[in-house]
Amino acid sequence: MEGEVGTSLKCEMKGNGKGGVVNESKFPLSFWEIGVFGVVVLSYALSLAFVYLTMPASDYSFLKLPRNLQDLQILRDHLESYTSDYTIQVLVGYCVVYIFMQTFMIPGTVFMSLLAGSLFGVFRGVALVVFTATAGASSCYFLSKLIGRPLVFSLWPDKLTFFRDQVARRKTRLLNYMLFLRVTPTLPNTFINVASPIVDVPYHTFFFATVIGIIPAAYVTVRAGIILGELQSVGDLYDMHSIATLFLIGLVTVTPTLIGNKN
Repeated sequence: MEGEVGTSLKCEMKGNGKGGVVNESKFPLSFWEIGVFGVVVLSYALSLAFVYLTMPASDYSFLKLPRNLQDLQILRDHLESYTSDYTIQVLVGYCVVYIFMQTFMIPGTVFMSLLAGSLFGVFRGVALVVFTATAGASSCYFLSKLIGRPLVFSLWPDKLTFFRDQVARRKTRLLNYMLFLRVTPTLPNTFINVASPIVDVPYHTFFFATVIGIIPAAYVTVRAGIILGELQSVGDLYDMHSIATLFLIGLVTVTPTLIGNKN
């Protein structure tokens, strides 16, 4: 199985460049694929425009993607006054931005998760983050299935080989393995989203692993959003206790897979 997987991957990579190396002189996307990308971006832009136009006239210069805790606190302070009176618009705007960031692998969703906790509390915040993160991951999955193959081979050839080998070994207990990846930082979530359709992870497995697997980290982050003003850095979110807990949960989820492989 491993030989077949390796051979298949090498053949696909040769199609992108000689000797398994991607040909950098050729743009990895066709005009059709760029068109699909453009349609998706336009859909998100129109959604945000609708939210903006239905909000009251005001100075919205504070509206930008937060890149640090200071930006996030400024955004939180302004949005608090709108959330009670324009709850639907704020929710829709939040969802569109979060899903957009997940779809196109834009860093900073951790700040969006903190914002959910600060604006909506723990339980509603966790539900909101799980919904938007799953929707964004699913959007990224299907977009990658359509146009992502050349980009994945170009950006992560070695990591893709490892991921494909692991998926091939665990076909009978793939859900446990995907849960393990979601709970622990073994592989980046952005890579899992975009590479899963390339290595033939079924969508139903991808979906359930995402919904269940992101709950622990979402809870930790959203709960920290309640005390946003006390945070000094993003590193304060994950102390040794939180990291150890996540790894313990991940070990429990992957144990059935390990036992099955041993048998």
